[in-house]
Amino acid sequence: MAEAQPIVIYTDGSALGNPGPGGYGVLMLYKNQKKEISQGYRLTTNNRMELLAIIVALESLKVSDRDVMIYSDSKYVIDSVDKGWVFGWVKKGFKGKKNADLWRRFLQIYPKNKVKLTWVKGHANIPGNEHVDKLAVAASNNKKAHLVDEGYEASQDENTLL
Repeated sequence: MAEAQPIVIYTDGSALGNPGPGGYGVLMLYKNQKKEISQGYRLTTNNRMELLAIIVALESLKVSDRDVMIYSDSKYVIDSVDKGWVFGWVKKGFKGKKNADLWRRFLQIYPKNKVKLTWVKGHANIPGNEHVDKLAVAASNNKKAHLVDEGYEASQDENTLL
């Protein structure tokens, strides 16, 4: 029996001001199927949007135990997973680490498929990456559709109690 074709996913995140308004873009490809997802947030960071894009992509898959190729220009996310840092953070309860809420969410969905993360250079004329960059920036700019990044804004409230 022939090996199944992998699901290919391109992801990107954006924050205008970092922190500032932000968003993510996702492009999912499988055989003749194509799905795009994007969302903007009123206040967030680039790293949060890069990670959230991958989370949303994996959460939207209707299958499990499949080969999934994710292409991202985020060294933060790729290195955190490929170099095993995030698994060390788990052992230390994410003490002192930013974006723990999203990393915990990522770790819930990541093992459901055989995910391979691949870093691609941003703004290097890679069509899938260029497309998700446009989706992420458009979502960042679409203030009428912004959601609240509760994980980010709550962490900022904790830092400004006085």
